[in-house]
Amino acid sequence: MAAGWDRVLRTGGGLREAVGRLLIAPSRGFLTALSAHGGARGVAGRHRWLVVVVAAGAVLRVVAMVGYRPALWFPDSYTYVVTAMRPRPDLVRPAGYSMFLRLLEPFHSFGFVVLVQHLLGLATGVLVYAAVLRLRGRRGVAALAAAPVLLDAYQVELEHLLVSDTLFMFLVVAAVFVAMGPLTWRTACAAGLLLATATLTRTVGLPLIAVVAAWLLVRHASRRLAARRSGTALTGGPRLVGVLAVVALLPIAGYAAWFSSTYHRFGIVGSNGVFLYARTMSFADCGVMRPPADLAVLCDATPPSRRPPSQEYVWDAGSPLVALPGITFTAETDRLAGRFAFLALRSQPVDYAASVLSELARSFTWGRPVYPDQQIYDHYEFPAATPPPPDRDPATAGARFAVRYERGPIGTRVAEPFAGWMRAYQDVVRVPGTVLLALLLVPPMVAAVRRRRGGRTEASWALPWVTSVSLLVIPAATAEFDYRYVLPAVPLACLAAALMTTGRADQSEKPLPANSVNFK
Repeated sequence: MAAGWDRVLRTGGGLREAVGRLLIAPSRGFLTALSAHGGARGVAGRHRWLVVVVAAGAVLRVVAMVGYRPALWFPDSYTYVVTAMRPRPDLVRPAGYSMFLRLLEPFHSFGFVVLVQHLLGLATGVLVYAAVLRLRGRRGVAALAAAPVLLDAYQVELEHLLVSDTLFMFLVVAAVFVAMGPLTWRTACAAGLLLATATLTRTVGLPLIAVVAAWLLVRHASRRLAARRSGTALTGGPRLVGVLAVVALLPIAGYAAWFSSTYHRFGIVGSNGVFLYARTMSFADCGVMRPPADLAVLCDATPPSRRPPSQEYVWDAGSPLVALPGITFTAETDRLAGRFAFLALRSQPVDYAASVLSELARSFTWGRPVYPDQQIYDHYEFPAATPPPPDRDPATAGARFAVRYERGPIGTRVAEPFAGWMRAYQDVVRVPGTVLLALLLVPPMVAAVRRRRGGRTEASWALPWVTSVSLLVIPAATAEFDYRYVLPAVPLACLAAALMTTGRADQSEKPLPANSVNFK
C-alpha cells in the first residue's frame, strides 16, 4: 500500500488532471462573469465588501507568515508528519491530513503548507459569500457572514498551526456548498468525495455523510410535493443521494481495508473505545455501574467533581487505562475501554447527558477560560517567544521526520514587530462563544416566528445549521471540548444565519445554477 501511494505521488497524472478540472470549472464561470460585467474592476466594484474583507484577511495572514516562520507546531503535528513520511495508518488519527502534507512534500517547506492552509481559510470565506449570493441573499449580508472566518484572529492562528482542522473546515464547507446547489450526478459525486476526504481528515466527518444525505432526501421530498401540486413530475433524487453515499463510503471502506491489513481490525482508527472511556470518566461512578472484575481495573476512586479533563485519561501515566500493560491503543485495551464506556452510558444516561451539556456549554462562553490545560491552551495563542522543541519521545521522533521534510531546521522563528502585531490583534478581534450561540439561535427562532405567522419557512438554512451544531455536539459527546474544534463550526453558523435574511420561502427549491453565483 505504501509503495502504491509513492507511485501515485511520483506519477500523479490522474491526480493532476482531476485537480486541473476542479480548478478550471469554477474559473470558467468566473471568467464569464468578468467578461459579461466589465472585467475585474466591474466585478470588484459590485462585490466591494467581499474584496475589503478578503483583502484584510489576506493582510492578516501575510503578517502572520512573516511574524512566525515557517509554522507553529501542535503536539499532534509531529504524528501527522511521521505518517506523511512513513505512510501507515495511525491508531489515533486518520491519515487524510498526512496525505495532504505528503502531496506538498516536494516543496520541502512547512511555510508553504501554512500558505496553502491560509488560502483554504480565505477560500472558505469566499464559499460562504457565494452560498448566500447563490440563494439570492444581499451582498452586504453575504460579506458579513464571511467576515468571521476571514478576520477572526484565532482562525488565522489555527491556519498557522500544522493541524488538520483548517483542511477539514474547508472540505466540510465545500461539501455543504455543493449539496445546497442543484443535485446532479456530478454534484452528488463531488459532495461525496468532499465528505469522504473530510472523514479521512477528522473522524467527526463520518456522521456528516448521514446529515447531508438526510437533508437532501428531505429537500427532494419537499420539491416532489410541490411538483405534484403543480402537476409536474420530479424524479432522480433518491438515486442521486444513493450515489453521494456510495461515493463517500467507498474511499472510507478502502482506507478501512488498509487499516485492517495493518492492524488486523476493521476501522479507520483504533482508539474509539479509549476516547469514549476517557469521556465517560467525567461522570462514571463504579458504585453505580457495578462493573465486572475485568472492567473494575479501569475505575477511578476520585470523585467525578475532582477529576481532571477527559484527555488526561488517554495520555496521563496516572490514568487506570494507561497503567495497563502494553500500549494504550492495542485492540484488547480498546475493546476493554469500550465495554467500560458503554456500561457507564447504560448505567448513568442522565449523568452522561448532563456531562455532554456541560462540555458543550464551554463553546458558548464570552471569554476564553484556560481549558483543558495551560499547555494546550497556549498553543492557540500567538507566542511571544520561540516555543521550545518537543520533549516527549513520540514528538521527538516526529521532529526528526519533520527535519527531513523541511530539509532544514523546523523551529519557529518569531520576527518582530510583525509577531507583536498579531498578538495585539488576537487580544481584540475574535468571535466570542456567546456570539456563536446567538448565530445558532437565529435561524430556528426566525423560522418559528414566520411559521407562527402563517408563512412558509426557508429550508436552505437547515443543512449548514445542522452541520454546524453537529460539529459542536459530536466532540462534546465522544471526546471533549477543545477550542480548535469550535472554529470549523463558525462559518456554517454564519451561513445559516445569513440565509434567514433572504425573506424568500422557496430559496432552497430554486437556487441559481452552480456556475452562476450572482457575481454581477
